[in-house]
Order: sequence, then C-alpha cells, then structure tokens
Amino acid sequence: MPDLPILWSFRRCPYAMRARLAILASGQRVELREILLRDKPEAFLATSPSGTVPCLDTGAGVVDESLDVMRWALGRADPERWLAMPDAGWDWILRCDGPFKHALDRTKYGARYPGEDPLAHREVAAQFLADLEAQLDGWLFGAPSIADYAILPFVRQFANTDRAWFDAQPWPKVQVWLERFLAAPEFAAIMGKSPAWQPGDPAVTFP
Repeated sequence: MPDLPILWSFRRCPYAMRARLAILASGQRVELREILLRDKPEAFLATSPSGTVPCLDTGAGVVDESLDVMRWALGRADPERWLAMPDAGWDWILRCDGPFKHALDRTKYGARYPGEDPLAHREVAAQFLADLEAQLDGWLFGAPSIADYAILPFVRQFANTDRAWFDAQPWPKVQVWLERFLAAPEFAAIMGKSPAWQPGDPAVTFP
C-alpha cells in the first residue's frame, strides 16, 4: 500500500470531526492516528505546529487547521459539491468558530472561566442558533455544504451541554438538522472507535 496522508485526530473533538467529515465526503483515504489529548505522542507534537487536532501530514507538508483540512480534502474531490455554496457560508463558519465557540466554551466549561456567567454565554450562543433557525431550509443553503458540516459538530457539542433545555427551545429546524446529522451513516462512519495510536502499530485507514 502506498504511503497515505496521516491524519492525527481525537474522536470527540468537533474540529477533528469536521475534518473527518470532509475527508469521508471526498473519498480520500488517510492513515488515521487517534490520540489522547491528555497524553499526546511525541510524533504528533513533532508534526503539529499548534499541538492540536486535527493535524494532517500530506507527505508534502502539514495542514494544521480544521478548515484547511476540509478544503484540502474537498479540493481533491468534491462529489457532493459541498464547496458550491454562497460566500455567505464562510461568514456562518466564522461566526461559529468565533463568537459561538467562545460562548459554547464558557457555557460548557464554566469552571474553567472564573468570573464568567455561563447562563449569559448560553444566551449569546442561543442567538446564533436562533439565527441558524431563520436561515435553515433543510440545509443552510438548501443543499449540504461545507458550512453545514463545519458547524454541525459544534451544535452537537452545545446541545449536549443540556439536552433537555436545547430540545425545549423554539428551534425546530435546527433540531431536525442536528438529528438528521446524528442519525446519518456519515456520522456513524466518522465516530468509529480506534485505540490510541502507539509507535509500531499497524496503520488504521479511514475511510
């Protein structure tokens, strides 16, 4: 088997999830190296400039940001036309990765941010979801796009901070959008469990 690009990943990280989703959609095979964030291997730290997942070693260079991994994969093949979206889709991703993620972290991990009010941050996050509710027509732009799959892992993470509260909100389109994602075979495919990588382990390929 020829050498494959190496994807360093952590199964539950939403950034790594979005990278795996794009790689799956593209059909590009990679060697998947699952790590534990509390025990990062030296080989990973020697590869990733940021020390964060996902990190893709293409053999010709290192791609160290999740959106760049998505673009790399879809630039090689985009059979579902995820990149065929309005430019506004990139603005939605920026809002997700900026204000929404900031509020999500302070809602979910309140103890890490002394002096911050988790409920106030939940309201900031809720406004983003209310805006998504107004935008959605099945998908953000009527068909699956990179924006949908870049944002959905973070909506999943937010929903799981208090699922009863999330389900009680007036966001039926967001809730259906998320549930369809969670029930999809693509989600099952990216969430398969792998043991933490160790030097000398046989290669695990994905997809």
